[in-house]
Amino acid sequence: MKSMQNSLARKRPVNLTINEDLVAQVKSMTNNMSGVVEQLLADYVLKQNNARQEKLHRAAVAAQVWNAFNESAGSFADEHSTL
Repeated sequence: MKSMQNSLARKRPVNLTINEDLVAQVKSMTNNMSGVVEQLLADYVLKQNNARQEKLHRAAVAAQVWNAFNESAGSFADEHSTL
């Protein structure tokens, strides 16, 4: 996944609590755990943003379909209105 992060952004230290066995395994695979975590977080943010946009798109499509149906058939409650 291509991230939208700013590669020129300043980096800052953060504290994380991670299972020490997992940390040991990761350290045996890479000498740049910060880089791996940063990329995983960037991928997560991108995935969540895409999911949010898809949800908004589906809601907009549903609203359009409902509005089109309402235009053609009217509301079910219209025949029961007391106004």
